[in-house]
Amino acid sequence: MGTSPAQAKHVAIIMDGNGRWAKRRALPRAMGHQRGVEAVRKLVRSVGSMGIDCLTLYAFSSENWKRPDEEVGDLMNLMRKFIKSDLPEFIANDVRLKIIGDWQGLAPDIVEMLEDALEKTSGGSRVLAVALNYGSQQEIARAAAKAAAIGEVTDKSISAHLDTNDLPPLDLLIRTSGEVRLSNFLLWQAAYAEMIFVDTLWPDFTPEHLQKALDDYADRERRFGGR
Repeated sequence: MGTSPAQAKHVAIIMDGNGRWAKRRALPRAMGHQRGVEAVRKLVRSVGSMGIDCLTLYAFSSENWKRPDEEVGDLMNLMRKFIKSDLPEFIANDVRLKIIGDWQGLAPDIVEMLEDALEKTSGGSRVLAVALNYGSQQEIARAAAKAAAIGEVTDKSISAHLDTNDLPPLDLLIRTSGEVRLSNFLLWQAAYAEMIFVDTLWPDFTPEHLQKALDDYADRERRFGGR
C-alpha cells in the first residue's frame, strides 16, 4: 500500500541552466552563474518556512572540471564570495552547512573557508548540503570500499559510508532547465525518491517554483516498490 506524504523533509536540486539563461540574453556565462547564486540565496532563505529540514544542492560536479578554465575559475570565485558573504546569515538563521563530494580536492583557500564555515555552523538545526566536486558513482565506490574493509558489503553498510549518511532519506529530487537525467547525482539516495523535472532555467527558479514542486509531491502516492 502506498502512502501520501504531507511534506518533503529532504529535497535535492540539480541546478541546471545558468549557461543557457545567459546565452538567451547575450550575456557572458559568468553572469548566468552569478544570477544562479542569487537564486540559491533566495531559496535558502525560504526553505525554513516550507518545512524542509534538509536542502541538498548540486553545485559543482566532478565532471565540471572539463569546462573551460575561465568558467571553472569564475565558478570558484563565486563560491569564495558566497561563503564569505552568506556565512553570517547561515549562523543567524540556524542553518548547518554540510559538504558532500571530494571537496578537500578544491583549492586550499576554498578548503580552509569551507572548514571554517562547517565549524561555525555545526550547531544549526536545518541543513544546507552542497555537493562540491561530487560524483555519485565515485561516492558509491568509496562507500563500498570502506564497507568491505570492515566487514560484509550490504545495502546498509554502503549507506552507512555514503557522504549523506547523517542526512534524512531523500524525499524529492528536482532538476531545472528541461533536462531529464540525474547526471551522476545522488544515484543511491534517489532509489525511491520522487522526481520532478521543470523547464525553468535555474536563475529563474524561485521559492514559488519550489513550493509548487512540494505541492506536487504532496499529491503523489509513494509506493517504495509496493502496490
